[in-house]
Amino acid sequence: MDKKLDPRVIRTRQLLKDAFIALIKEMDLEKITVNRLAERATINRVTFYLHYRDIPDMQEKMAEDMLQELAEVYETARKDTNQTEGWKVIERMLAYIGENADFYKVVLTSKGLPIFRERLLEYLTHRIITRVERKDSYAKRVGIEKDFLVWYDSSALIGTIIAWLKNDRPYTPEHMAKQFYLLRNRGETARSDLDVD
Repeated sequence: MDKKLDPRVIRTRQLLKDAFIALIKEMDLEKITVNRLAERATINRVTFYLHYRDIPDMQEKMAEDMLQELAEVYETARKDTNQTEGWKVIERMLAYIGENADFYKVVLTSKGLPIFRERLLEYLTHRIITRVERKDSYAKRVGIEKDFLVWYDSSALIGTIIAWLKNDRPYTPEHMAKQFYLLRNRGETARSDLDVD
């Protein structure tokens, strides 16, 4: 069980996170130093080192925090949503990403920050594997290999989220979620329509 973090620690980490995002918008990752980061966050270098070993360690911890927050949003949404409205789980996750769009847009679209895309891809892949193993899907019935389906779905999902962010979120989280849900259940509607006399 995690100990509750001191509010001052949370505040300092948020200042550093905000400073990091601001600096990434202005310069390449290689040009960001602890001095620049501390100055932008209005803290001193010593305070930075109380929280992180170096900038790669900070990125690692930020990626861990990102996944923990998304997992909490997912679990809460899953508990609050009935099975016939599965798209609402995706909507909640997209709404959360949208509320934090400045962060997600930078970390998922910046070339020098692969750790965030890689971690999100791992998380989405795990969620998709769980779903594929849990249900007798259209894909299984028509012979689509599980690995292929997981690779395709997870890459398409993260790619679509990135495109949505890059294009300044032209669709609402609800609309996006419903589109994802239709894609995820592709073939189910068509097959049931064929079964109806």
